[in-house]
Amino acid sequence: MSNPDSFIEEVTEEVRRDRLFRLFRKYGWIGVVAIFGVVGGTAWSEWTSARDASRAQAFGDALIDALDQGTPEERRDALAAVPSRAEQTAILNLILASDPAEDKAATLAALEKVANDATLSPAYRDLAVLRRVLVAGTDLAVADRRAALEGIAVAGRPYRVLAAEQLAYLLIEEGKPDDAIAALVALMQDQEASGALRARLGQMITALGGTLPETAGG
Repeated sequence: MSNPDSFIEEVTEEVRRDRLFRLFRKYGWIGVVAIFGVVGGTAWSEWTSARDASRAQAFGDALIDALDQGTPEERRDALAAVPSRAEQTAILNLILASDPAEDKAATLAALEKVANDATLSPAYRDLAVLRRVLVAGTDLAVADRRAALEGIAVAGRPYRVLAAEQLAYLLIEEGKPDDAIAALVALMQDQEASGALRARLGQMITALGGTLPETAGG
């Protein structure tokens, strides 16, 4: 009985091998493609990372060269000529917007361009909004400044507490010191407020004749 059983097992094994070989010939290309896909994907990822790093370095070098120019006009012209992509352009526009004393209109235009670019992350757009309000100052109506600041002072936004600080200062500008003190005290107790911000708020509260919260004053 052992010989027939052994023979049957050998035949069965051969049939399995034959089926496997036929399946491999029929579908083996899928595995080959998958392997090439993995290898190709890794190579593509490495190439794109190297390309992005090279572009970032080139952008940084061009930025430094532009900022090394002598006069503000030469710096602006050099910065405007720096090739950039996506968020690099946002950084470039923010830098171009950093010298309002030389050209306030150009500064505001550059900031507005960043603020309105929906392809950029909130970190860039909100910073542009905040800086635009600060640069514009009283040239922009209080209502317009408040509307802009309220849009970036909501939970989860990157510059929420800084926008809230500016909203409190608008209350001072409107002649509402009590409301301003209440807003400043509340912000001083905000967990997201930095040490530097709390110190600044404390000075303002004291200047307005308010009382510092116990956690800050003691």
